[in-house]
Amino acid sequence: MSYRAPVRDLTFTLEAIAGMPDLAATGAFPDYDVDVAGAVLEAAGQFSEGVLAPLNRIGDQKGSLYANGAVTAAPGFADAYRQFAEGGWTSLSASAEHGGQALPKALELAAYETVHAANMAFGLCPMLSLAAIEALEQVGTEEQKSKYLTKLISGEWTGAMVLTEPGAGSDLGALTATATPNGDGTYALNGQKIFITWGDHDATDNIVHLVLARLPDAPKGPKGISLFLTPKFAVKDDGTLGDRNAFRPVGVEHKLGIHASPTCVMSYEGARAELVGQPNQGLAHMFVMMNAARLAVGVEGVGIAERAYQHALAYALERRQGRSVWTGEANAPIIDHPDVRRTLAVMKAKTAAARAICLSTGVAADLARHAATEADRKKWKAREDLFTPIAKAWSTDVGCEVASLGVQVHGGMGFIEETGAAQYYRDARIAPIYEGTNGIQAMDLVGRKLSMDGGESAKVLIADMKATLADLSRLYTGKPVERFDTAIEAVEDATLWLLDQKTNPEAAADVLAGGWMLAKGALAAKAKLDANDGDPVWLQGKLDLYEVYAANVLGHVSSRLAAVGQGGDLLRRISADVLAG
Repeated sequence: MSYRAPVRDLTFTLEAIAGMPDLAATGAFPDYDVDVAGAVLEAAGQFSEGVLAPLNRIGDQKGSLYANGAVTAAPGFADAYRQFAEGGWTSLSASAEHGGQALPKALELAAYETVHAANMAFGLCPMLSLAAIEALEQVGTEEQKSKYLTKLISGEWTGAMVLTEPGAGSDLGALTATATPNGDGTYALNGQKIFITWGDHDATDNIVHLVLARLPDAPKGPKGISLFLTPKFAVKDDGTLGDRNAFRPVGVEHKLGIHASPTCVMSYEGARAELVGQPNQGLAHMFVMMNAARLAVGVEGVGIAERAYQHALAYALERRQGRSVWTGEANAPIIDHPDVRRTLAVMKAKTAAARAICLSTGVAADLARHAATEADRKKWKAREDLFTPIAKAWSTDVGCEVASLGVQVHGGMGFIEETGAAQYYRDARIAPIYEGTNGIQAMDLVGRKLSMDGGESAKVLIADMKATLADLSRLYTGKPVERFDTAIEAVEDATLWLLDQKTNPEAAADVLAGGWMLAKGALAAKAKLDANDGDPVWLQGKLDLYEVYAANVLGHVSSRLAAVGQGGDLLRRISADVLAG
């Protein structure tokens, strides 16, 4: 089944839920408007559909190749990357000063959803370049920006984030790689790193590694880590490439999924490097990259969920078995079975909710930099910080769950590799692990983000949700409102208790945030329906998705049985056309 970029859903989410009109009103993005957003997303969708999606299966089957100290990208990937770079897709949100297009980060995230959905293994390569760009923009020297940033932004070179060691995974304070001064302002890097995504390949002339290591006099633990930049090939003053640096891959991992993404074991053997930022502040500098990557991984979860959903929907529309409870037709498409239709509706609702959380986090990040007043910038920075672990953790969990449900919709055929459903399940499983496991995201949310300003940002968020609840009560009656209200009360009580107790029980903030996003979408869709503005069937689908989410996610098991009843009004309304979008 071919992938179709959900451009209409992406545009609606940006404009009606995530808050792009507020961002546009700041004047910080004079080249941005709805038409520009539509053009960018249409072009991204066309590239993802036409170039990246056809490579997904062969990339999974063939993978990248390691031989003789070098990595060759999966068949077709190097050429696809060159087309990607030529299209300007690594420059969307980068500064114009160094060749970027200076568009909103949120728009870039939306465009990259289509990349991750079409080919998750491919998307990891430019995703890490974007993280490197962000780090150099914030903490790099002017010389480093001139030397490396322009090439990264153009896509001529790629970036790699180099953290993990055999004995130092989530606990980066245990890393042992060293950086010894050479006496000329540069350093010699020594050590071994593992799990280095796209650490080596043949798609570009150069790869810029950002590496965590210790200076000789560094204190032990996380306070003794510095950040270094080391290119695969030396860069001369005129920008041309010189000698090969003293680091190399010594192998690639054989993984459950994302086979076309080379996960390298890298050996640094006196590699020439330069310090980025301040000595012993490497962890703080790396978290600039890490936070960017965490939000991008959340979008990965949305992308793989969307791809798995589309695949399952196509199968459900084609596969015939049993009698339809709606029409009485024998040998009907399995989408006419209530549990299959409910499953597809839940898949779509959770994917839409995760998309809205990620793009809302992107808008918050943009407003944290560009809002008109310092007070507003501080407010939006707090919202970005609060939402980032939710966006990363919940969206990647949704990716796994939706991919698993996709296998279930296929039945026994889902367990057979040839149908393709299994690949999405295998690929999705890495996202809750890397860039900080989802357990770490939960600790970050509860242990740091909720209490970072005495709980004020969490309280503001809950107040915003209550305002949406008041509007929602004019659109729905009964359970769809009651479940949202109950969820808000539960999260508010848990938040206040956490602030008082300073402890870490699990909360349901992510589930509530998803419901809030879909509630805002339902309200926006109803306003358009009332104004006769848009496709009424598609807009009604936004209202129906909120009800599906309220019944099956906010309401949990108690309401699930009612939702799957044969002939249920909600499932009748959720037609195949609505599910297809």
